[in-house]
Amino acid sequence: MFNKIAVLYGGNSPERKISLISGYTILNALKKMGIKAYGLDTKNFPLFLLKKNKFQKIFIALHGKGGEDGSLQTILEYLNIPYTGSRSLASSITMNKFITKTLWKEYGLPVYPHFFLKKNDFYKKNYLEIKKNILKLNLPVCVKPNSTGSSLGVSKVDNINYLLDAIKKAFIYSDSILIEKYIEGIEYTVSILGNKTLPSIKIESIYSLYNYKAKYIDTNTKYFCPSGLNKYKETELSELAMNAWNVLGCSGWGRIDVILDKKNNFQLLEINTCPGMTPHSLFPISAKKAGLSFYDVINEILFLAK
Repeated sequence: MFNKIAVLYGGNSPERKISLISGYTILNALKKMGIKAYGLDTKNFPLFLLKKNKFQKIFIALHGKGGEDGSLQTILEYLNIPYTGSRSLASSITMNKFITKTLWKEYGLPVYPHFFLKKNDFYKKNYLEIKKNILKLNLPVCVKPNSTGSSLGVSKVDNINYLLDAIKKAFIYSDSILIEKYIEGIEYTVSILGNKTLPSIKIESIYSLYNYKAKYIDTNTKYFCPSGLNKYKETELSELAMNAWNVLGCSGWGRIDVILDKKNNFQLLEINTCPGMTPHSLFPISAKKAGLSFYDVINEILFLAK
């Protein structure tokens, strides 16, 4: 039985709003389970006091910078307090989409062509030269911040005249961006708990891009679990997700997003080492299909904390 747990949420990242919802949901579940849990907003709580308050374990419900990028994990490792999710190195790697895809590609895992751009280089170099390199990918392309989640600042560009605006928008959220070939196909997500995958989910959105609005606002977005894949494709997807997870040294729990392209091949999109746990979140949907209640999931994530 867990005696004293701290749920860390909020913070200063652009994903603060989602983190607060996730944190409150987790905190309420822990209290209903009879666990002495305390919610702490890292925006105004000094982390060094965690040791002084003698918390047995830390449940991280922070999304984005300052919570999912390895910085918090490094502090908790220094304080020697067990915490949920991946370790500091894996967290810092997965927060960086470019490094993540570079490692996946090195290990022969499927990723679509992409172009990496730093803000400093963008303002120093000739934009026409940058545009020429991006056009090698062939339109449409997807422009996204390199180190932000929840699809904030992400744009699909079909017309080269809109590329500059999309790049500037992405730079609002990150000092580096990733421009990749837009993959037309069906989006799936695979949740991982411990060393096992949970049933995959097919995502159906009215938008050509599964963006922030589709994730958190629009009620027309549909989630199918089971996903409708045949058993061979489901097995293939599960194995791909586990390989992508293990290559990056992830642990605890997380989620991997994938596209099934028009040639019936899976392409890795990105990885999330601290998935949302809001009423709209996908991790609990997968867990429920696997026979796990929300309380079961929270208990298992805490058990895996080290």
